[in-house]
Amino acid sequence: METRTAKSPTERGTAPATNTPETSPGAGRTRAWANRLVVVGIMLSALNLRPAITSLGALLEEVRDGLGMSGSVAGLLTSVPPLCFAVFGVTAPRLARRFGPAAVVCAGMVAIATGLLIRPFLGSTAGFLAASALTLMGIAVSNVLMPVIVKRWFPDRVGSMTGLYSMALALGTSLAAAVTVPLTDAMGGSWQSGLAVWAVIAGAAVLPWLPLVRDRGSVSASAQDRPVKAQHAPVAQHASVAQQVPVRITRSRTAWALAVFFGLQATAAYITMGWMPQIFRDAGVPAGTAGVLLAVTMVMGVPLAFVIPRVATRLPHQGPIVLVLGVCGFAGYAGLYFAPAAGAWAWALLLGVSNCAFPLALTMVGMRARSGPGVAQLSAFAQSTGYLISIPGPLLVGVLYQQSGGWGLPIALMAALMVPQIVVGFLAGRDRTVEDEASAR
Repeated sequence: METRTAKSPTERGTAPATNTPETSPGAGRTRAWANRLVVVGIMLSALNLRPAITSLGALLEEVRDGLGMSGSVAGLLTSVPPLCFAVFGVTAPRLARRFGPAAVVCAGMVAIATGLLIRPFLGSTAGFLAASALTLMGIAVSNVLMPVIVKRWFPDRVGSMTGLYSMALALGTSLAAAVTVPLTDAMGGSWQSGLAVWAVIAGAAVLPWLPLVRDRGSVSASAQDRPVKAQHAPVAQHASVAQQVPVRITRSRTAWALAVFFGLQATAAYITMGWMPQIFRDAGVPAGTAGVLLAVTMVMGVPLAFVIPRVATRLPHQGPIVLVLGVCGFAGYAGLYFAPAAGAWAWALLLGVSNCAFPLALTMVGMRARSGPGVAQLSAFAQSTGYLISIPGPLLVGVLYQQSGGWGLPIALMAALMVPQIVVGFLAGRDRTVEDEASAR
């Protein structure tokens, strides 16, 4: 990436090259240091984007008893995350234009740490919900801006950096689900301590962003249009996000396809996290084993979240990957329908592969826009719209299960949703950008 500055007549002529601030060894060392800091920030931030949700799921019964929370309120609490992601995520581009992406992500980590620290100790359901909303607000803006950070600092390594980010996110998700209960037991059985302990990691994620909060620059559109050879990022940019012309994102068919794809894959993921253990338990699988099967499904995202984005960026069309993930989803749902207990481990693995549509969607966000502001707008639009689409899915599965008295209809619904997911995924995977589509209409 290059920083465009006004050049003097001597610079435009044939004067011999000298060590300018941009080309001096000191500037190179500063850029390398900043790059490493951004990588650490991305990894630590990604680790904190799901523990607030999965740690609560592990202790939900204790939280309900401790706060006197009704079943309906507890059900509402499990539906709040996608709603908050949709509502707060749409504000991220505007905040990034005003304060800079790094500053907003830093503030997001502060919000996550604060919410996680105070929510167990407020002593009321209303306070718990308010602190959870603060945490989810931080997660929402960070969700949207992670692809922007990757595009800005590593435009030539979108696949590998998205893979690292997605792998860390999957690791944080599975880690919180697996160790929250043992940690709670180790700390005397206090559910308050078991939830609050995750604020420590969130607090650590604030630190790498502090030296970068004053950097309000973004990658220029012209820099995004051409292949980038150097793997360094600027310390300061003269072109800011606020100086870029906003993309009319709703005029892009690719943006809509990506939003629906994001929503359908999120629907499948939330259904899997919320209902898969119950499917196995109703089939006769012991409760402990059912929990391990869910952990296996989530852990599959750790290695594949690194591999899939790297493969996706090497293909001119990401449709084949969408198809492979969809076929794995069909196979997993068919197994749950016909032999849920007999092949439980195979179905858990297949659904774990299918759920890796999430890192693919994030990768396509970075590939379907050329400029930093374009990525910010596309990320906010796709994620906010997508999370709104995902809200009814888990609730509908619960209604069908209760009304039909079995899992036949809910599993049929899950499998049926894979068809539109594959179709819109193919459309979103075409080699084009939202800037070109928006300007052509």
